[in-house]
Order: sequence, then structure tokens, then C-alpha cells
Amino acid sequence: MSFFPKISFQREVEEYLTRVFRNNELITALGTQEVESKYQSLLSHLSHPPAFTTVRVNTHLASVKHVKKLLFEEIQKQFKGLCVPVLEHPKLQDILLIPVIGPRRDVKKHASEVIVGAHCGYAVLRGAHVYVPGILCTSRFMKAGDLVSVYSDIEGKCKKGAKEFEGVKVFLGNGISELSRSEIFSSSGPLNGMGIRMIEPVYLSPSFDNVLPNHLFLQNLPSVVVSHILNPQPGERILDMCAAPGGKTTHLATLMHDQGEVIAMDKIASKVKKIKQNAELLQLNCIKAFCYDGTKALSVEKREDDQEGPPFLPESFDRILLDAPCSGMGQRPNMAYSLTLKEVTSYQPLQRKLFTVAVKLLKPGGVLVYSTCTITLSENEEQVVWALKTFPCLQLQPQEPHIGGEGMRGAGLSLDQLKLLQRFDPSAVTLQGMDFNSLQDSREDDLISLANKDCIGFFIAKFTKLNSK
Repeated sequence: MSFFPKISFQREVEEYLTRVFRNNELITALGTQEVESKYQSLLSHLSHPPAFTTVRVNTHLASVKHVKKLLFEEIQKQFKGLCVPVLEHPKLQDILLIPVIGPRRDVKKHASEVIVGAHCGYAVLRGAHVYVPGILCTSRFMKAGDLVSVYSDIEGKCKKGAKEFEGVKVFLGNGISELSRSEIFSSSGPLNGMGIRMIEPVYLSPSFDNVLPNHLFLQNLPSVVVSHILNPQPGERILDMCAAPGGKTTHLATLMHDQGEVIAMDKIASKVKKIKQNAELLQLNCIKAFCYDGTKALSVEKREDDQEGPPFLPESFDRILLDAPCSGMGQRPNMAYSLTLKEVTSYQPLQRKLFTVAVKLLKPGGVLVYSTCTITLSENEEQVVWALKTFPCLQLQPQEPHIGGEGMRGAGLSLDQLKLLQRFDPSAVTLQGMDFNSLQDSREDDLISLANKDCIGFFIAKFTKLNSK
């Protein structure tokens, strides 16, 4: 049940993906028809938001039960008494799941229009209001308090400040303007406040703007799984190599009961600042964040005794998380993917540089978890093949919890190896949408199962280092 058009790609990227998802290994195992059906289903899923909003509870400060009660009350307030359940996950006991209602096909469009940028539009589809920087175009005479229909410019063709837009746009729902057109496009400088308060979104998700900020972290379900798989222990020294904005970093610190040391690195200063802010907000003290390029994090010379930050000596860490920079094709919703083929294929060599450093920084007996939020073979299963061949000291390990599917065929891994990998594939479930009636009729087990599958595209591999060769 596709409400939006399938995700579109630049022609070269589309041809590349077609080869990936119609590879010979897959066709031999599943047959041409099944392979084609899964691929088309994936393209449809990627343009729609996941079926659930996932929030991780900061168990360092509060119990899941307590936060669940507060969150349920907040959602009832936002949804004006509509009863939407807040679910606990049996295998991920620090997250709460809120079903997303939609797409709602009965939302009527209004004459006054507001066009927002694609990224702003995707945030709206996941529960956000519209903030002024995201607004590109409004109707000529829009005033504060007007009821407006909000659309997303998915191709990036709308000019800032335009009075109308005839290009490709996708309806996101209705809202009330907080400002007039002249205030939004004021010559006195950019505004940063709320521009449109969404009151009838096509997908109904709670807004988390200033909702329990010390107690909750908005995070996709597979991103929570990663930290559990690394399984950091109190007192250990952990490295999060590409850490911004700090969701996984703060989760690792929480799982360690804030005992030990979590080193977080990112090469962009503003992102490192965000990691520090999140650590402070969640009251976690064992995190040390540094602005540093992970490819240069291995020290070839002796360090000063009092040096805290990178570069680090070989075999310095008990566990390492490499949530690598990637082509990001698993992110949802996304209706028009803008990267070129050259950009898509540029990530594999970068990931290998980071991985090589990670292996050298890991202690013998240590654990390395590699993850991406993309769907290609070259950044996922092919990287596992390369890693096992390049580093004989590495051994692929089973993952706990194992909630997603197994790895994808096409890279030459054995069936046993594929079972050790974890690939979250949104096309593993039918795109069905959710209304209040179907929600009331659903069993909790079925909803949890849906949440496990209808999430972003994601990949996880877990290795141990057997010796220091």
C-alpha cells in the first residue's frame, strides 16, 4: 500500500543498485520473480517512514516503567486523548515503541500552501513541527494563525522565498502558521523558531521537542541494537570511532553504568560539541569526546603519559564501535536520493581505512562491531569478506540480540557466515500502514515483530580479535 512514490535515484545509482539487488547469488537462491519483488518492495518502503517511533530510555537516571508512564501521559496530551500504546521491547529492555498512525488518507488539502525542504519534510513525517529554516515558499498573503497545507520539495527545485511552486511536491499534512510570510522571509536576518505547528499530519507521530529531554533519546531501533551487541562492561575502555551526534556513545556509557571510559571521536567540531551536550544532558561522566579524524587515530610514536586524547597506542581498547560513515541509503523516509554514483562508491575505501585503524587499536580478545545505515553490498557484506581475508586475527561472532535478518547473498559469504550477520531489511514486511482500528485489533507480539522489521535499513557485523598479529 504505497502512499508516496518509490524513492528515486540518479540514473547511474539506480543502475548500480539494480545490479546489487539482482545479483546471481540472490537469483539462484530465490528466483528472479522473488528477487524483483523484494527489490521493488524495498524502494517503496524507503520513501515511507518506519512503522514505529523508537525512544531509548536513559536508564542511568530513571526506570523504563517510570518513563513509560510519563510518555504515555504526554502522548495522550499531544493526541488529544486518543489512546496510542507505548510498548516495551522484550529483547531491548531500554527502549519504548510508539506505533505511527498513517498514512491518513482523509486529511483535506487547503488553498494556502507552504513548501519545505526535503529534510524538513522527512522530519515532519516522523513527528516534527516545521521550523523556519526549513521553509522555502509560502502563499503570497499568509498570516500568522492561518491554516496551511504543508508540502515537501523532494527534488530540491524550489527557490527560497518563492510565492508559489509548481514542481514535484508531496503532501505532508496541515498545520497552523506561527508567523506571517513577511516575518519568515524577513530581511533582518534568519529566524530559528517554529514556523508551522502541525495539527493534521499525514503520519501521526508524537513530537519530542522538549519532551523528557534528560530521560529520552530518539533513536532508530537498529541503532540501539548495535550498542547491546558491543556489550560494554563497567570498567572497560571503549572507543566510538565515528560518534556524532552521540546516541550510541551515550548508550554505551549507560550500559556500562557510567563506569569506565568511553572515548568518542568525530572530525567535525560542531558534532563533537553535540556529543558533549548530549553526555551532559543525560548526566554521563565517563564520556570523553575529541575532534579527530579516525583514520589518523593510531599513534606510531610513544605518547606523553598525561595525554588523554588521540592518537592512541596499538591495542588500547577493550571494545570498539565503528559505526562507519556510509551512503545512508537505509534512512527513511527518503523520496529522492541525491548522491552521485561517485559519492556512493567513495565510502568503501574510507570504511576500510577506519576499519584497519580499529583492528590495530583493539586489544587481543577484544570486540569490534562494524555497522552502517545503508543497503549496498559493497559497504556491508563485501567489507566482511575483505576484513576476514585482510586480518586473519579476526573471527566473525554471533550477535545477541539478533532481531534483524541474516546477511544478504552476493558477496560470496557462506550460509553460516551470513547467519552471523544482521541486516535490517525494511522490505521484509508488507507496507501496510496503521490506523486506530487495526492498532486496537493487533496483538502486542505482532506489533513488536512489525517494529523489528519495519525500521530503517541497517547492517551489523561483530568480530573478535584472536591475537595481536
